[in-house]
Amino acid sequence: MRRLIVVAALAAVTIGVAYAQAAETVDTVVAARSLQPGELIVFTSTVSAKPSRVEVTLFGRRTTAFPLPDGRWRALVGIDLDQKPGPYTALVEAALPSGVVHSSTPFVVTAKTFATRTLTVSPDFVNPPASQQQRIERDRAFLKEIFAASADHRLWNRSFLSPVPDPANSAFGTRSIFNGERRNPHAGADFRSPLGRPVKAPNGGKIVAARELFYTGNVVIIDHGLGMFSMLAHLSRIDVKEGDEVKAGDVIGLVGGTGRVTGPPLHWALTVMGARVDPVSALAVLGEAPAK
Repeated sequence: MRRLIVVAALAAVTIGVAYAQAAETVDTVVAARSLQPGELIVFTSTVSAKPSRVEVTLFGRRTTAFPLPDGRWRALVGIDLDQKPGPYTALVEAALPSGVVHSSTPFVVTAKTFATRTLTVSPDFVNPPASQQQRIERDRAFLKEIFAASADHRLWNRSFLSPVPDPANSAFGTRSIFNGERRNPHAGADFRSPLGRPVKAPNGGKIVAARELFYTGNVVIIDHGLGMFSMLAHLSRIDVKEGDEVKAGDVIGLVGGTGRVTGPPLHWALTVMGARVDPVSALAVLGEAPAK
């Protein structure tokens, strides 16, 4: 059974013009699996008039909402892996012909303890050789350019699905210590998949990367629009090319063990407006309901 918490239901109004004849309203329901670092929050707003745009501002980021077929608007906001616990206020703004309607809701991000693993590996695995530094910098510049240029509209219209039928076996957010050195937290989910298993697109979007990179090996990155990206890494084969458009369930490659990895798991990383989000959280709030 899918279990979600409804964080708040609110109705507040502030019309941004002095001559408004009647008060308009915006009611927003906020739902999430939990309010902790790495979680995805779904804002669903009902506006009494027809807005030209709806935006949510939270954690210093402004997120554009997209319209739903029933007239409501939805925005997706990620709680980054390193977001500090504490009280926050989300501001929802709806642009109407009569002015801008504002509504807000407070909530608290609670702390989450992530596991730590300590491993002893080859020194070359921890610190890449100097001969690879220029390539690594090129890869970083390429990724920075990609993540700064998301489509300005939603590119998906179905429920999110797992790219493989296998369970995730590496916890999102795990802190690693290699040879006594602390590394960046694990910002994705690894799936215990056999070598060669087909990997499917979690949802629709545009292929913005389909190439080999130093750390991720053969990788496919999908722009889902509005700042949401899926990265599917360590593939043995890539079956799409940059610029392709894909739908949920399209095969984009095969599970492999390429790049800086100790085995053949599939690595799926999800970012939302730069926030690193557990992909399993997205499946919980945006995925297909489990069969009964």
